Amino acid sequence: MIEDLLSETHNIIRESVRRFVQREILPYVEEWEERGEFPRKLYHKAGSAGILGVGYPEELGGSGGDIFCKIVCVEELMRCGSSGVVAGLGSLDISIPPIIEFGSREQKAKFILPVLKGERISALAVTEPDAGSDVSGIRTRAERRDSYYILNGCKTFITSGARADQLTIAAKTGKERRDISLIIVETDREGVTVSKILKKMGWWPSDTAQIFLDDVKVPLENLIGKEGKGLRYLMSNFQMERLQLSVMAYMIAELALEESIRYIGQRRAFERYLSDFQVLRHKIADMIMLKEVAKTFVYSVAHKISKGKAKNSDVAMAKNFATYVSDMVTDEAVQIHGGYGYMREYLVERLYRDSRILSIGGGTKEIMKEIIAREFLGKERS
Repeated sequence: MIEDLLSETHNIIRESVRRFVQREILPYVEEWEERGEFPRKLYHKAGSAGILGVGYPEELGGSGGDIFCKIVCVEELMRCGSSGVVAGLGSLDISIPPIIEFGSREQKAKFILPVLKGERISALAVTEPDAGSDVSGIRTRAERRDSYYILNGCKTFITSGARADQLTIAAKTGKERRDISLIIVETDREGVTVSKILKKMGWWPSDTAQIFLDDVKVPLENLIGKEGKGLRYLMSNFQMERLQLSVMAYMIAELALEESIRYIGQRRAFERYLSDFQVLRHKIADMIMLKEVAKTFVYSVAHKISKGKAKNSDVAMAKNFATYVSDMVTDEAVQIHGGYGYMREYLVERLYRDSRILSIGGGTKEIMKEIIAREFLGKERS
């Protein structure tokens, strides 16, 4: 099925991104992991190579392409072995789509083109210390005064937040819980304060920060779309974010599987290769089955999205299953490697840590289950 959905164009993109990863990321990825960040110039290199623009309209500076162009791009980026690098480079994929879909012509010219070129870094700022999956519970407010908004609040766990040039911020603009708007905030505005980089279990090279907004003055023209419609815009945005997290999940599983196959083919115990032991061969068989099913499932959901036929529950199921597989396969990979699997010099150790965030980010697995249950019990709300 997967082969039927990919064309020569997709293969060309795959090969192009693969060469970029081999040339610009793999030689340095271990250094970036230990340092906890990758150079800002990597954005510019990825932009110049057309990688940041994959899937975005050519008239806005993108490279064009369909949903599978984006998928093969993410797959090849993940082969660098560092989800943190991929997450950092990909922060634009969750922050600029609302501007592209609902923004004004002026906003697109100012806030899209420089990002796709890698000249500016864009981040999405929704999560707060007291509001994560419950987006309606955010407290950040944007008070309208004449020709501008005054923003006050705090955002946390913001990927690329430490060095972002612009933020797509969710803020309350009314009295009701769902009165949320999306507003673009340049981080050099007075009143914007960025914390030091937050230390995380995984995704080390992606700079994650807390953002403080203290009477930040932003012109009304920075409002994306209509006031009070931000929650609807975000729900649309979440679908693609969850799909990309699903791709990251099965790719982590694929890398962990490959490392495990390589390891048991080289490691000996009791005068035999580990690959000769049935218990390990069966572990590998289970890992292969899980990874293949997850990947095929995600592709089928992507195909539904491309046809405009995907339900919220489809993407929720894909994300939950793919992240479950990622966690299961990486856990088995560490077990197969034994003590070496616990060492940072072995890739499976990093994959194990990086996998853990995937069932949390973009909506927790519990929220995904609620979406699925509502769909099949006939109680899904618009």
